[in-house]
Amino acid sequence: QVQLVESGGGLVQAGGSLRLSCAASGRTFSTYAMGWFRQAPGKERDFVAAISRSGGSTDYLDSVKGRFTISRDNANNTVYLQMNSLKPEDTAVYYCAADFNPLERVPTSSQRYDYWGQGTQVTVSS
Repeated sequence: QVQLVESGGGLVQAGGSLRLSCAASGRTFSTYAMGWFRQAPGKERDFVAAISRSGGSTDYLDSVKGRFTISRDNANNTVYLQMNSLKPEDTAVYYCAADFNPLERVPTSSQRYDYWGQGTQVTVSS
């Protein structure tokens, strides 16, 4: 079992930055890939970014490439999402997720993920 707790959300003006954190506990952190997803009101949960077990591979939603950066600290069981140049359309609840697997992969489908956090709200005002 894995517990995931997100933090760092909030209200920011367009063009601003936020850094989300997701602290994991319960299992060896380096044995699972990590992802960030987001869900806006009335919409489906969408993939945002993912990082492999070692941190050597990453993938991003096209609309956040060049603005968001995912990283992880395996020594401290934490994954981060640095969000710069935020836009109103980035407003959503952001969730982190863990994919327990032995492979060095970067899953983009929510169906691959085994554990989810409770989410943190990000609101970008225009």
